[in-house]
Amino acid sequence: MLTVGELMRRDVVTISAVATIRDAFVEMKKKRVRLLVTEKRYPLDAYGIITFAEIAKALVVEGGNMDILNVFDIASKPAVQVSENLGVKYAVKLMINLGLRCILVVDNNDLKGILTFSDAVSYLVESTEKEKK
Repeated sequence: MLTVGELMRRDVVTISAVATIRDAFVEMKKKRVRLLVTEKRYPLDAYGIITFAEIAKALVVEGGNMDILNVFDIASKPAVQVSENLGVKYAVKLMINLGLRCILVVDNNDLKGILTFSDAVSYLVESTEKEKK
């Protein structure tokens, strides 16, 4: 069985928790991503996640201002995280149970990567197909 560390994406786009929502939106467009990981502000801090959908909700539903709201105002923190040594199928179970589209991969509270639900499920489907042949 493949581990999370073998499947995760290492090219994680991060942003400061004190950045504005506009900064986050611009960074998402520039990097062509739909989520950013919020950086820790001190060693014992936790990582967070801010998504494109959370930005939209803050602006449309809550009537927020992109230049006044900060990332920490709307980010999901602490983000769910797992060890890179966890088997992929267990990470998928966790994402299903919690209704998540991604989880962070950390080692000793240091960010190593991110595992998306679509990458993990694609791997599981492909490995099942290979077993049938």
